[in-house]
Amino acid sequence: MPTLSNATSSTPPMTIKDGVLSAATWLTSPNYNSRPQDVNVDAIIIHNISLPPNEFGVCDSNDLHYVKALFTNQLDWDAHPYFQTIKGAEVSAHLFIERDGAITQFVNFNERAWHAGRSSYLGRPECNDYSIGIELEGSDFMPFTSVQYETLAMVVAAVYNAYPKTQRHLTGHSDIAPGRKTDPGDYFEWARLRHLVAELS
Repeated sequence: MPTLSNATSSTPPMTIKDGVLSAATWLTSPNYNSRPQDVNVDAIIIHNISLPPNEFGVCDSNDLHYVKALFTNQLDWDAHPYFQTIKGAEVSAHLFIERDGAITQFVNFNERAWHAGRSSYLGRPECNDYSIGIELEGSDFMPFTSVQYETLAMVVAAVYNAYPKTQRHLTGHSDIAPGRKTDPGDYFEWARLRHLVAELS
């Protein structure tokens, strides 16, 4: 099984304080609201996203990554034909992990990011209410990078530590919205991620 690289294993562990990940760059999204009262954070949902589809690291004229522009309501809908198909979307995630492992946080973990849509996990509807949404820069049609797996493993370990009820509740968007969503896709290696997370425990 793959193991954490020397560079990653020597990196200080990520921590979460007051809903903010220590290793993330903060970029505020307006697309969030409060979680329902008395709801615990007890699940992690993995997604993938690329804008335009299957293209990575593409930025607008202001050098803002298109995914970051989408999550902050700054996407120029006329910049690419595909963007017309999602025009007006108001979505977000708690975190976005790029191909090189860079992490951006858009929403405090204690708040409700708009990442899952209509969804159900273990018979419980409205997954946004109680989950943390993590977007990986990728697509259903190609592998993710090693550094993404290593970074994601450290993020998951930090979330498990800060929100213990999430342990053993790590799932994909396709699992909570079957038939509507397919991400993170067949190329996502769940066993690899779980092994890396176990190494950090």
